[in-house]
Amino acid sequence: MSRANVERKPNCDVVIVGGGSAGSLLAARLSEAPDRQVLLIEAGEEASDPDIWNPAAWPALQGRSYDWDYRTEPQAGTAGRVHHWARGRLIGGSSCLHAMGYMRGHPSDFQAWVDATGDRRWSWDELLPVFQANENHPLGGDGIHGKDGPLPIHLPSDEVSPVARAFIEAGASLGLPRLEGHNSGEMIGVTPNSLNIRDGRRVTVADAWLTGAVRGRKNLTILTESRVRRLNLSGNQVRGLEVVGQQGSVEILADQIILCAGALESPALLMRSGIGPHDVLDAAGVGCLIDMPEIGRNLQDHLLGAGNLYAARKPVPPSRLQHSESMAYMRADSFTAGGQPEIVVGCGIAPIVSECFQAPEAGTAYSLLFGITHPSSRGSVRISGPELDDRLIIDPAYLQTGRDRALFRRALEAARTIGHRDELAGWRERELLPGSLHSTAEIDDFIARSVITHHHPCGTCRMGKDVDAVVDADLRLKALDNVFVVDASVMPTLATGPIHAAVLAIAETFARRHREILQS
Repeated sequence: MSRANVERKPNCDVVIVGGGSAGSLLAARLSEAPDRQVLLIEAGEEASDPDIWNPAAWPALQGRSYDWDYRTEPQAGTAGRVHHWARGRLIGGSSCLHAMGYMRGHPSDFQAWVDATGDRRWSWDELLPVFQANENHPLGGDGIHGKDGPLPIHLPSDEVSPVARAFIEAGASLGLPRLEGHNSGEMIGVTPNSLNIRDGRRVTVADAWLTGAVRGRKNLTILTESRVRRLNLSGNQVRGLEVVGQQGSVEILADQIILCAGALESPALLMRSGIGPHDVLDAAGVGCLIDMPEIGRNLQDHLLGAGNLYAARKPVPPSRLQHSESMAYMRADSFTAGGQPEIVVGCGIAPIVSECFQAPEAGTAYSLLFGITHPSSRGSVRISGPELDDRLIIDPAYLQTGRDRALFRRALEAARTIGHRDELAGWRERELLPGSLHSTAEIDDFIARSVITHHHPCGTCRMGKDVDAVVDADLRLKALDNVFVVDASVMPTLATGPIHAAVLAIAETFARRHREILQS
């Protein structure tokens, strides 16, 4: 695209690239200052499919027009399989697609962020009021949970499936503590999952933050069905963004640019703009303007084994929530309390299996999912060419370390231990999967064929104090003065469990400091 053919648009104070969870929150928070002109650019449309707000329908949303439906490279660690990565392409982003689980993470998760950045702002204690500000929790006001925030947190009780109740009893019988949700700072134990549901309906981040009053602000513009092709550099700043959409090709001028496009598209935009690893850009036919070797690297994701499958003795009632109703976090070598979780076992009310296995009819079986909380395998995402339609090369490097494979064996063992407890005898007719496994090789083969993504990609623009980190503790891209990255890509390491709550906390932390950061 020739610069001569690009129409120029007036200057904005702040342009937010990506209208997903972080971008929607920041659009609402940064436009609170009436003298600041904020532009939010989103590749997709406004959410309109009524199934989005039906909690039980979430698995069926994948592959629809508003799902990016990325595909990974074939994974040696998962029997050569290609994995579909669902990511939201609409206002509200993946908060419109995911399973609605709300888990902040364990305090030790955030100590790792402090160690990486040298900044206490990213500690559990400093993030606690940030989490609280985002939350409207039934336990709010207790000093731990938030009370008046935009996002409702539902702690299920009467609607919990009887199978999930039996699962919780089985875990408790082994010594796992009973918890009142996953968000107190203690995660080892059994409890129903906390969910972003209100009055039986999903609540997206757009529902929570981009209310009618916010959308009515004269200083906030939301531009949908538009993608940023590249950032145009001028010295040590970005002055313009080439945007392609229904309006044609335009250059939007901006004082500050905040990338909220996620762990795949934020590094991809930087690489298309000539910012990234020199070798990757050369291979993609993009001139390297700023060599930043770590952009696109450090890719992490959670896997879940799907699954440890059981035929039911009697009909399993359909979930009144969202199928995966309880996640039990634990250490790999015991069911006792305390410490940072290493593995997880989840209760799926539906017969959840990977594409390698035939799922029984709904209501005839249930699954126990199993996984590890902090994989040590590290992958990458890179561009294959300079254009928006050039595919992303996504290699999560699943199960590439002996540690990850060993922990996955322990997770499967824990699932089967819980699954065969007497507390589940009233529901369990027999185990269908995995069946008899006689060697470590057979166990590893079953795990490789059963694992599916838990939809938590992160880490590709990691924050840190080391010279190779992509952004600093303020989330400023180290190579440029006026570009920030505020999404899951900045996480140096995974949090325990679903990462959505942590992404919102990252965005709120940035929003709270925006006056100081954006004016520095």
